[in-house]
Amino acid sequence: MPGGGTSINTLPKISLHDHLDGGLRPQTIIELAEAIGLDLPTTDALALGEWFETQADSGSLVEYLKTFDVTTAVMQTTEGLIRVAREFVEDLAADGVIYGEVRWAPEQHLTRGLTLDEVVDAVQEGIENGIDHVDEQGHSIQIGQIITAMRHADRSLEIAELALRHRQDGVVGFDIAGAEAGFPASNHKAAFDLLAREYFPVTVHAGEADGLDSIRSALFDGRALRLGHGVRIAADVNIEREDDDNTFVTLGPIAQWVRDREIPLELSPSSNLQTGAIAAWGDDVLDHPFDLLYQLGFKVTVNTDNRLMSNTSLSQELALLTDAFGYELEDLEKFQLNAAAAAFLPLEDREELIAAITAGFADA
Repeated sequence: MPGGGTSINTLPKISLHDHLDGGLRPQTIIELAEAIGLDLPTTDALALGEWFETQADSGSLVEYLKTFDVTTAVMQTTEGLIRVAREFVEDLAADGVIYGEVRWAPEQHLTRGLTLDEVVDAVQEGIENGIDHVDEQGHSIQIGQIITAMRHADRSLEIAELALRHRQDGVVGFDIAGAEAGFPASNHKAAFDLLAREYFPVTVHAGEADGLDSIRSALFDGRALRLGHGVRIAADVNIEREDDDNTFVTLGPIAQWVRDREIPLELSPSSNLQTGAIAAWGDDVLDHPFDLLYQLGFKVTVNTDNRLMSNTSLSQELALLTDAFGYELEDLEKFQLNAAAAAFLPLEDREELIAAITAGFADA
């Protein structure tokens, strides 16, 4: 590990891109499924976890997303949502996360009669229960909800209004997610116009399963302050090698804009491999453009996306990158500082996070 044996797990970390329905504990799925009579591929927790990882490792975002049919099925009751949210917070805290943003799509949790406001309230109750439990154990964590609209549906304005109704009760941002290709941010103009008028922060899934046009739409139609994944911005980076000693890099207009405006990239290495997001560059973590983007000065952040589907944690993602690219402790600190600065929080709160990260890494 970097820092002469420092455990990455104990370092203070920031999690910006982590889906609620992608972070369930397998045993919880089994118990919630039994309560509602839902059949599962297996009722062994270890085997179920392996099933999710295998199914998700498809090379296709569309196939990857099918695993969520199982997790969302057990998140249709108040009790289920509270439990999943509480455990989500506890698992982040156990991994050393001091601030996390949990994103999820309320419209996917209405099949058993709950309303949009009721599901948001249930998740917030679970989050607060988790924070209290973590505090009792002598740890501290802050959590904000990012309310997500499904980009292939037609409810984004309604979901934006929902997010705004709960902005004083735990909701810190808005997102669109789901199948990316063919569903640009421009399809949701009314929602993004409303959010802009209300000065409400937006991140948009873009540059994961579609290319530069999707990123452009996220930036200018969605007014995205961050890019969810955004890994395909690397397609706008041109590398020319004259010989072994001379390499020239030029940025296209979109990449130039993203770098110069310091728009954070919510990169998720393991997930990007599973969904084929980096297929243009290879199929191994060494092929991931993460290091290229980092060396060029992009505001890269490290995320898990879906801890269950990728069988991962934020610490594990950082370890993968460290092993691949030889990062040192100061590099890992930089990734956390980038994330803290990008958090959907007031400036004073972000400054406190930055101070906590700096102090934590200084003690490592």
